[in-house]
Amino acid sequence: MNNIRLAKRYSDMLDEIYMTSAKTAAIETDRNMVRETANVAEVMIPTLSMDGLADYSREDGYVKGDVSLTWETVRFDYERGRRFEVDVLDNAETAGVAFGSLAGEFIRTQAVPELDAVRFASLASKAGETAEATLSTGEQVIAALRNAVTYFDSNDVPEDQRILFIGSGLMGLIEDMDETRSRSVMGNFAKVIRVPQSRFTTDVTLLDGTSEGETSGGFICGGDNINFLLVHKPAVLVFTRNVLSKIIPPELNPASDGWIYAYRSYGMCQVYRNKNAGIYAHINA
Repeated sequence: MNNIRLAKRYSDMLDEIYMTSAKTAAIETDRNMVRETANVAEVMIPTLSMDGLADYSREDGYVKGDVSLTWETVRFDYERGRRFEVDVLDNAETAGVAFGSLAGEFIRTQAVPELDAVRFASLASKAGETAEATLSTGEQVIAALRNAVTYFDSNDVPEDQRILFIGSGLMGLIEDMDETRSRSVMGNFAKVIRVPQSRFTTDVTLLDGTSEGETSGGFICGGDNINFLLVHKPAVLVFTRNVLSKIIPPELNPASDGWIYAYRSYGMCQVYRNKNAGIYAHINA
């Protein structure tokens, strides 16, 4: 099978696994809102500007307003990769089975937790409002969430597409409550996503994979634990690509009889200009 077709098939598979495994997939920007450029390290996003209302005249009618759509170039802020080798495979079909298993496990256990952790730390640092407290009861969690909702309402953040990311432990405290006491607050969110604390912190260190002590790669979470993040999806630009940039068959592998797969993930997690109010972070004190 043609290596380009193989790369396309496996890249589609990686994207599908990412979308079903990543907690932050819920805030991925619509691909139709992103335009590719000649530079693989950047994309273009649309920016719409328009005039406000004016007085209507019984004699002259409407006052003409201006509206413009411009495309802004944005550079990626995340780029990582790894190379894998699957040894002694007879044909492309067998390679597909072996690599499919390897890639699926890698995406679920390594790539997705790291990407989530990087995004959560980035969003927490860009929040329009940050609160700090230790939440130990369901009542305290609900009260904190009510404050977040009030902040959004006070800043005219639209009520639709409010996504709540919350630590699994805190979500458990809410579920232990009488549902009638939490329903009014929890009904304010379009989606509630529980997040493992292991990827829910304010700081992340990415290991380079080559330095002493960092050869295993991956990431280390630091800073403070995040209790919850409330995100208005249209306020953020979240975009990622999972690609197989290179597939080398055994006959072209100078070192061994194995297929070589080079995996690359790149993307960005940014906030649209003047939309920081669409992010509320609650940090464990």
